Amino acid sequence: MSVDWLGFGYALLVSAGGVVGYVKAGSVTSMVAGLVFGLLAAIGSNMTSHNPRNSWLLQGTAGTVAAVMGLRFLGSFKFMPAGLMTIASLLLLLKIFVGRSRLSSNNT
Repeated sequence: MSVDWLGFGYALLVSAGGVVGYVKAGSVTSMVAGLVFGLLAAIGSNMTSHNPRNSWLLQGTAGTVAAVMGLRFLGSFKFMPAGLMTIASLLLLLKIFVGRSRLSSNNT
């Protein structure tokens, strides 16, 4: 079993972003969303660590964060935090899909 360290790092980044949003702006919504999506990403990373084909939760979490933060970035063009989270989410999705294609090609 290989541990999905990038997934767990992403989960930590999402959670930390929510806490920073609360500390800097007093946004309870940011804190709750960051902690919920960070927890979902951590659970998804754990699932992926046990079975690399079982990445649906991590994909859904990263996809949702990419969509929401991408729209926020397009509305404000501020890199922090929306741009950073969009890029991090898209990179994680790319990593998942490249890993899946490697799994598929190794089984043929």
